[in-house]
Amino acid sequence: MNQNKFEKNKKYLTISLYVIITLAISIFLIKAIWNWSETLSLINNLIGMLSPFLIGIFIAYLMNPLVNVIDNSFFKKLLKLKKDSLRKGLSILISYIIVIGVISFCISVIVPEVYLSLKNLYENLQGSYDKLIAFIDKINKKYPEIDISFISDLLKNNSSDIINVIKNSLDTVLPLLYNTSVTVIKSAINMLIAIIVSCYLLIDKNKFLLNIKKLIYVIFNKKNSERIISTFKECNKIFGNFVIGKTIDSTIIGFLCYFIMKILNLEYTMLISVIVGVTNMIPYFGPFIGAIPGAIILLTISWEHSLIFGIMVFLLQQFDGLYLGPKILGESTGIRPVWIIFSITVGGWFFGPVGMFLGVPTTAVILHLTTKAIDKKLKDKNINI
Repeated sequence: MNQNKFEKNKKYLTISLYVIITLAISIFLIKAIWNWSETLSLINNLIGMLSPFLIGIFIAYLMNPLVNVIDNSFFKKLLKLKKDSLRKGLSILISYIIVIGVISFCISVIVPEVYLSLKNLYENLQGSYDKLIAFIDKINKKYPEIDISFISDLLKNNSSDIINVIKNSLDTVLPLLYNTSVTVIKSAINMLIAIIVSCYLLIDKNKFLLNIKKLIYVIFNKKNSERIISTFKECNKIFGNFVIGKTIDSTIIGFLCYFIMKILNLEYTMLISVIVGVTNMIPYFGPFIGAIPGAIILLTISWEHSLIFGIMVFLLQQFDGLYLGPKILGESTGIRPVWIIFSITVGGWFFGPVGMFLGVPTTAVILHLTTKAIDKKLKDKNINI
């Protein structure tokens, strides 16, 4: 009798704890939403404080596939090294040497040429503006029935204002590059910490994963634990394949754009290729975002160059969309175009270009989890649809 009474009290105690915890969490969330500005400031401060560790985790996440390839293909299969710690350490070292070497080479080649392109664009601005007015006057004389003289008058009457606006914009670009360089130098310590953190994460990756696995098994029963671990692996595959695959895809597109523009003898090759490669990271809208500034820049040379560039980018993006992208990415996200557009819009609204890029794999993961939960509920109810 007393034992049953004790069990009932224990049951009620558990229910009470759940109620108290739920109530405390609800109060905390309501207070955080009510004082949203303070909450946002606190979140930003926490992110700033933890940024070296967050960056380190992200670096380790990106480096992990390369480390695995070098470890398995080179040291394990080719050289047949049996000691795991030595093999893993050498794989991490070689991976960082490769990545840092590639980044250093790209910076030493790309940054000076981009700066030179911006400088030439600034110096040739007035001549390009005069060419534009002359081109409009020529069309107006050749086709008098098309009245576009107002455009020429508008440009001539407001030439000084337009030139000043564009020059001021360019004037802000050059200091921006300088300030960015200074910021990079000031952030060297944080980056060094991030690299050290990423190295430790890669070295102790198996231990971290084992501890997380143990924690999951402690909290949940065996069946649910196995389901959670399997789901995490699936989500990691979806997210990682997209991020890494899209990075490789955009890098190839950037290089192809550079070489094709060189063959076509177009100006501002490096500047435009960097724009095309970076914006290509954004699905669907990226090609258009990258093509527009490139076409406008080449319009300062001639409309023929701008037209050739437009055709080139169109063909390049067709190649990427129909062949290169599917080969590299495959069905990495598995979501329909409408969800891709939705994720880009929402991600861009909240987090800018980074949100536009990461919104797609994030949405894919959410949809995957939602689909699994719905399918499980339907299966529990013996409903086949």
